[in-house]
Amino acid sequence: MSELMTLLELGGPLTAMGGAVYTRKAHPAVYWATVGLPLSAARLMTSYNSTMDACGLTVQPSRLRALAVRATTRREVRPVPPRRGLLRPTSTGMRVRLRLAPGQEPADVAASCERLRHAWGVHAVHVRSIKPGVVELRLVGFDVLRKVKMPRQVERDLLAVPVALREDASAFVRDYRAIPHELVLGATLSGKSMFLRNLLTGLAAQPVALVGIDCKRGVELAPFAPRLSALATEPSEAAELLPALTKEMEDRYDLIKARQGIAPGMPDEEITSDIWGLPEDERPAPIVLFVDEVAELFLVATRKDEERRDEMVTQLIRLAQLGRAAGIYLEICGQRFGAELGKGATMLRAQLTGRVCHRVNDEASAKMALGDIAPEAVGVASTIPAELPGLAVVGDSSGGWARIRTPYLSLADAAVTCRETAELAPDVPALERFRPHASVSLVTVPVAVTKPSPATG
Repeated sequence: MSELMTLLELGGPLTAMGGAVYTRKAHPAVYWATVGLPLSAARLMTSYNSTMDACGLTVQPSRLRALAVRATTRREVRPVPPRRGLLRPTSTGMRVRLRLAPGQEPADVAASCERLRHAWGVHAVHVRSIKPGVVELRLVGFDVLRKVKMPRQVERDLLAVPVALREDASAFVRDYRAIPHELVLGATLSGKSMFLRNLLTGLAAQPVALVGIDCKRGVELAPFAPRLSALATEPSEAAELLPALTKEMEDRYDLIKARQGIAPGMPDEEITSDIWGLPEDERPAPIVLFVDEVAELFLVATRKDEERRDEMVTQLIRLAQLGRAAGIYLEICGQRFGAELGKGATMLRAQLTGRVCHRVNDEASAKMALGDIAPEAVGVASTIPAELPGLAVVGDSSGGWARIRTPYLSLADAAVTCRETAELAPDVPALERFRPHASVSLVTVPVAVTKPSPATG
């Protein structure tokens, strides 16, 4: 009996410890909710003042406060940390707001994120400025990019699509109204196609005209043909489609200029410089152009191909420079995008404000994507592991950058979504002759489960 009690006394804690280790690895969200959150919250609340002091985030109190402390408690006056708000637990971590002390700035807190992470036992700490003097600490309890699960509640709007998860557990929203054009780079099997797939299916549910140029015979974009307003699968077809888009852009500018014929009694709010200021019944549908493997448009074999290439590149540059006001946006994808592609490549890349860099084959490719807007992110993009497809570094012209990862979406599910939303494709007469013919769905033929036995005479 005593041996059984001893076994239970030793086996119980060992079983609990083994279960905790397994849960932490296999189900990190469950482990965080049951074990990690209480421990980290206790560490933060009990060691907040000493941790802030060790990180250099305290300041000397004001004279009035120092006099009040001496008069009421007669103890030594200590440096004052940022005032802490209430802890708000989340499914992936915690959030807490800090009111900065006089003389502090958000960069001071951001510089101590790694120290705070170790002090409070969390996976990562991110800082976000809320308003002058107030920052929000986002504590992430586990690696949310290891197994991507998008937040349940994400604000959606026209031309704003959540396509990936940030490393601070918030959604990365591709907003074309804020960043009109974007460059997406990535090597083979890096997750570039998955990013494009999520983005395209997100836009499919909106009244947006989707146009594709896929010079790989349409292997990437052809499954989405029912929802596309135009598709080019050969450089010769792209050479006809791009001038049609440019002509559509020019017609929209004429529409805007006609609206700007300011009459004496026209209200100020009706004066506009882009299509979004037009009345809704006069506003043309926005157009998003997807170019998969842009290098195929630059490669030439003959003199005639070179002339066609120069013309297509010129059209793309014009769309990138002038398309935003006309409601035409670009999503350019490829493996490399440097000056070696040919004349106009660097100029076109400079017009693409948004940058998404997946795993690349060399550091030079990462510099092509991020070197001119966020140089410190180049090293991070160069070390993306191959076993995490979909992981990428996103940046923009503001200099900010973050790691993101796209959730898995099968090609079959994406194709079904595009087929179900085919009626949402707006009517753009200029693109009608480029509209792909939707393939007829295959009829499933029932297959016998049992093998028929031969007839005997």
